[in-house]
Amino acid sequence: MPIVALVGRPNVGKSTLFNRLIGEHRAVVHEQPGTTRDRLYGTAEWRTREFTVIDTGGIGLDTGEGDLLADVRLQAEEAMREADIIVWVVDASVGLTAADHEVADQLRSSSKPVILAANKAENLRRQQDAVAEFSPLGFEEPVLISALHGEGTGDLLDAIVVWFPKPPAEEETPLAVSIAIVGRPNVGKSSLVNALVGTRRTIVRDEPGTTRDAIDTPIARDGQSILLIDTAGIRRRGRILPGVEKFSVLRAVRAIERADVAVLLIDATEGVLAQDAHVAGYVEEAAKGLIVAVNKWDLVEKHPKAQEEYTLALRRELKFASWAPVVYVSAKTGQRVERTIAQALAIQAERTRRVPTPRLNDVVRKAVEAHPLTERGRALKIYYTAQTGTAPPRFTLFCNDPRLVHFSYVRYLENTLRAQFGFEGTPLRLEFRPRNDRQG
Repeated sequence: MPIVALVGRPNVGKSTLFNRLIGEHRAVVHEQPGTTRDRLYGTAEWRTREFTVIDTGGIGLDTGEGDLLADVRLQAEEAMREADIIVWVVDASVGLTAADHEVADQLRSSSKPVILAANKAENLRRQQDAVAEFSPLGFEEPVLISALHGEGTGDLLDAIVVWFPKPPAEEETPLAVSIAIVGRPNVGKSSLVNALVGTRRTIVRDEPGTTRDAIDTPIARDGQSILLIDTAGIRRRGRILPGVEKFSVLRAVRAIERADVAVLLIDATEGVLAQDAHVAGYVEEAAKGLIVAVNKWDLVEKHPKAQEEYTLALRRELKFASWAPVVYVSAKTGQRVERTIAQALAIQAERTRRVPTPRLNDVVRKAVEAHPLTERGRALKIYYTAQTGTAPPRFTLFCNDPRLVHFSYVRYLENTLRAQFGFEGTPLRLEFRPRNDRQG
């Protein structure tokens, strides 16, 4: 993995930035300068690229001849030699100092890419001062960040990954579908991943990680490349503990955002809980495909209508995601786990499908004629409907007044589109615009 070293004079916020980038509080942060002494390593991820981050002690105008200060400088210099990219962190609240000039002189002799990050730039005045003071040093214009609040760190990460080498050719192979396995803690997410990997095992590689991370595992089925993403358990916001668990949940939410389809795993022995609906809400908000997988079905007492009754209970609790298919599995025995893959592939096809415009307009016209909408004496008129996107399918309906449309009528039209065109397992997005917004 590429290596990124954070360097700078003492007390500019390198350790705070280090913790922010790796997503956990590993480095000790304190106002007392010199808290960080040894090199500290962590792993960060941005735009599906993982890289190593090194936190270092402060350098620049070390006074005295104590062995400790010399050792700290040597540790930082070793990190710079080891790194592929150097992020020079400065303090926008203090401005340019003599120590910063010394660090700049040292970095100018480096052959490595240097990205200047002006930390503690929480307001416009600091941002303007930082650009004016640090730009003349001969480096690129500073990236303005606040490591404490997370502001600007996305811009910094974008600037970092630009310098990464292109990924190996096999990573450029298009995926048929990426699947995030999500749910409450301890419902069997990792067991499901293991069951899928252990069946006709065709792993390209297995990315290392911990249970707090989102772990990517590529597999293949029938010649198609599939990515499984195992995630940490997601609790309701009020029950998320600060620290490591908080960052684990953030990584799980990020895994949903970069997946095509999410498999929401539910513990059959516990039934549908409020947390399950909460996790499904994350998936719907991200507009991803959704499969509800009821795990540990082998432990449930069976009767002729067991699945039917359980499915009805699921639909009541997850009524906002009635379009999601339900599968009953046992990760422990491997029973029906392959159905999750087949469903995910089918849902991805639905998410990327386009429907013929003439038929789309005919279906919408007939739906409005069958159930006209009148509000405050005005009738809704839909003049034209166009599919304006996929993944998820998006439809724009040009009408006389979007304000006439309420939630229940949107749901009615959505159900009509599903009845005519399918779209199982994927949310739909309907947007109403006045006719004069129509382009072309």
